Amino acid sequence: MDLILKYFPDLTEKQIEQFNKVGDLYKEWNEQINVVSRKDIDEIYTNHILHSLAIAKVMKFEDGSDVLDVGTGGGLPGIPLAILFPNVNFHLVDSIGKKIKVVQGVANGLGLTNVKAEQKRAEELHQHYDFVVSRAVTAMPRFAEWIRGKFKKDSLNPLPNGLLYLKGGDLTEELKDFPNAELHNISDFFEEDFFETKKVVYLHKKDI
Repeated sequence: MDLILKYFPDLTEKQIEQFNKVGDLYKEWNEQINVVSRKDIDEIYTNHILHSLAIAKVMKFEDGSDVLDVGTGGGLPGIPLAILFPNVNFHLVDSIGKKIKVVQGVANGLGLTNVKAEQKRAEELHQHYDFVVSRAVTAMPRFAEWIRGKFKKDSLNPLPNGLLYLKGGDLTEELKDFPNAELHNISDFFEEDFFETKKVVYLHKKDI
């Protein structure tokens, strides 16, 4: 929890309470339904919670924004972002039902009222969003196909509507068809070794 406060010192008491609880909630749920690797669960705050919050270093969502988290798994990056942005609407979807059960359990345990969790594929959704977020679900060309046409026409955030995608490693090949992609090194925001090769990729909706 100290790690979260290190980089996000302006949290409210309620947010501090929620971030304090979220690690234990994931550990409890992970014993029933494995959504985080066993060796990784002890590093939940660095490798999962803080990693998810890297998106917030690139984009501060305006109140009332609608954000879709595709392939959310156990609720990452959506749950940590929903704590940080309580007045933003988060729609978390995954094709695997038991993962959505974890998302719902964690969201309920935290008292999050701005999270909607559904067992669905992105292609099945007909709503429109300001932003799509996700964490290394698949290669960008395939992911872009899933979310194409899912964006609202008008933008209300500092960046135009589009995708914020958490990815690691050398993305040269993967992004060769997306020349306008903006890459933000997470190591510029967080000093922990885990983030050395990790990035937030931003894509404008017109480039998807």
